[in-house]
Amino acid sequence: MKIVTATALGALVLALGLWQGSGGEAPAGAKTVKPAAVVQAAYPQRPLWGDTHLHTANSFDAFTAGLRLGPEEALRFARGEGVKTASGEIAKLHRPLDFLAVTDHSDAIGVTADLYNTPEDQITDPTLKRWRTMMHVGGNEAYKAFREMVTAAASGTLPPDFANPERQKIIARRIWDSQLEAVERYNQPGKFTALVAFEFSLQPKGNTLHRNVIYRDGADRARGMLPFPSDGTKSPEALWNYMDAYAKATGGQMLAIPHNSNLSNGMAFMTTNWDGGPLTAEMARRRAGHEPLVEMTQYKGDSESHPFLSRNDEFADFGDAGWENGNAPLRELKKPEMLGGEYVREVLKRGLQIESKTGINPYMLGMIGSTDSHTALASADEDNFHGKFSTEGPGPERVGTVVNPGIKESRIGWQYQAGGLAAVWANSNTREGIFDAMQRREVYATTGPRMTVRVFAGWNFTKANLGGDWVKTGYARGVPMGGVMKPGPRQQAKAAPSLMISAMKDPEGANLDRVQVIKGWIDAQGQAHEKIYDVAWSSPAKRRIVGGKLAPVGDTIDMKTATYRNSIGAPLLMTVWRDPEFRADQRAFYYIRVLEIPTPRWVLYDMVRFGAKPPADARLKDQERAYTSPIWYRPES
Repeated sequence: MKIVTATALGALVLALGLWQGSGGEAPAGAKTVKPAAVVQAAYPQRPLWGDTHLHTANSFDAFTAGLRLGPEEALRFARGEGVKTASGEIAKLHRPLDFLAVTDHSDAIGVTADLYNTPEDQITDPTLKRWRTMMHVGGNEAYKAFREMVTAAASGTLPPDFANPERQKIIARRIWDSQLEAVERYNQPGKFTALVAFEFSLQPKGNTLHRNVIYRDGADRARGMLPFPSDGTKSPEALWNYMDAYAKATGGQMLAIPHNSNLSNGMAFMTTNWDGGPLTAEMARRRAGHEPLVEMTQYKGDSESHPFLSRNDEFADFGDAGWENGNAPLRELKKPEMLGGEYVREVLKRGLQIESKTGINPYMLGMIGSTDSHTALASADEDNFHGKFSTEGPGPERVGTVVNPGIKESRIGWQYQAGGLAAVWANSNTREGIFDAMQRREVYATTGPRMTVRVFAGWNFTKANLGGDWVKTGYARGVPMGGVMKPGPRQQAKAAPSLMISAMKDPEGANLDRVQVIKGWIDAQGQAHEKIYDVAWSSPAKRRIVGGKLAPVGDTIDMKTATYRNSIGAPLLMTVWRDPEFRADQRAFYYIRVLEIPTPRWVLYDMVRFGAKPPADARLKDQERAYTSPIWYRPES
C-alpha cells in the first residue's frame, strides 16, 4: 500500500451507554441505505484486504494529539480517494482497501473535541482549562496534554466534568449517529465494505484487554444501542453481556477481536478466570462464542511468538523489542511467567490443554493484522509509515523518540511496527460475507504486504492435487484455514493430516523466502509442545536444511538507498505436506507462516530521506510475514 503524500494525524474514541429512545425507535431523520444484492460465490475467489482497527478524530487521544480527520475522510482514503490533510497535502493510497472498520474508542468519544470547542470562560475546572489551552497551542503542548489525559484515565483521576456520564452520553449519541451516516454513505456492497465497529478499551492497572467490536449489521440495527464503554467494568464479560443484549434486542450480530495481548502482562489469555478462579467450561464456551479472532500484529508490536517461549524458532523475536518490557504505560514491568498469556502460539497450546480438561477450547483463535493507526489513514507500508499519532509523522527525530518519558524501560520510536493488514477469504465483499468469514476464521494476518496465502487440511491430499482446480478440491475433501479436521479414516491405520499450501508474493512487493508449518500439540500427560517445519522454500537446489535449520535466503538490501532486488526468493511457493509425527490420540493445531526476503524497515527509509540517526540497536531491516489462522485436529474421543 503506497501513499502519494500525507501528514500523520491521530485518533481514538467512541461513546457509551444504552440508548433509551422511545420504544427502541431510531432518532428522527435518520437514514438507512438498503444494500444492493450481491452474488455470493460458491467459495471465496480472492482475499479481501482491510483494516479492522483504525481511529479518527472522534477518539479522545487522537484528537488531543492533533488529528482532525473524521470517519468520512478515513473511509474515502481507504477506498482510494484523495484526502486533504491538516498540512494541506493530498494523501492517497496507491492500492485501495476492500473494507475498513473505523474503531474509535467507546470511552470518552468526542469529549476532547467538545472541550476544544468550548469557550474558555465556560470552563471552571483548572485542569480542563489547561488542557484546552495546550490543545489550542498544538505541537508538543498538545502531545503533553494527550499524555496527561491518558495517565489520568489509567489512574482514575480524570476531572469529574470530563468524565461526567450524562455529558458523555449526549456527545456519544451525536457522534455515533454521525459516524453511522458516514458508514452507510460509503458502503458499496460488492465494491467496498464499510463496517460498523468500535473499540472497547478495558485497561485494568494499565494491562491491555482491548477489543475491537465488529458488527454484521448496518445502521438500522446499530443505531439502537450506543457503543459499550469500558469505564467501570472489570473484565470483558461485561462486553459479552452487552453483545448478547444487542443480539436479543435487534436480531443483529457482533464479534470481538482482542488486540495487543503483548501489552497485557499475561492477563489477555489466562488459564484461570478473571478473578483467579478456575476457568470453567461455561466461561470457555462464552469466550469462544464471542471472540473467534485475535489481532496478531499492528503498530504496537507483534504477538505471534517470543524467544523465551519458542527457543528453537530463529524468527520468534519479530516485533517484540520494546513492547515486551511491560504493559502499555509501563506501570508494571514484564516478568517471564507473564509471556505465556500474551503470545498467541503459546495461547493456542493453552487452548488445547484447557479443552482436554473442560471439553471446550476458549482459544480457537483465527489471526488477522491491522494498523491501530490514530491518523485516520489506514497505511501499512514500511516506505509510507506516518506514525501512530499525528505528532509522530515522517522526519529525522522520530526514530529516537522516547515514547514513555521519565521511564527507564521506555519504548523508543524505532520499535513501532509499520502496520498490519487483515486478509479475509469471503464469498462476497459485503458486511455479511466478511463477518461470516471472520466468524468461521477463514482469515489471515500479514505485517503489511499483500501476499496471497491459502491452506487446506485433509487426509489424502497429494502433490497431484495441486494441478487443476485445487481450491475446489480443497473445499470438497478438506477444511480451510480456521477449520477443524474430522478424525481420519478408520481403515487407514497410518493416516496423517496432509496440508495443501499455496503462497504467492505481493504483486508489488518482495519475493518469498520460505513457507513454514507451525504445529502445536499436547501429549498424554497434558504437556504442550511445538515444532516448526520448513516445507517449501526458494532455490531448493542450493539451500539445504542442515542441523535442523534451513540455509538463509540471502540479502539484497542496499543500505545507502533503502532499496532491495527480487533477484533472490520465489514469487510462488506451493506444496503438499504430510505430518511425519502425527499421533491420532493427540490434540493438535497447524498454522502457516510465510516469510518474505529481507526488506528495509521504515527506520532505514527515514535515514535515507531525512538523515535520521537511530540508536545503535535499532532494527533497520526485517522479513515481513503472513500468519494463517490455524487448523485444529481433535481426537475421536
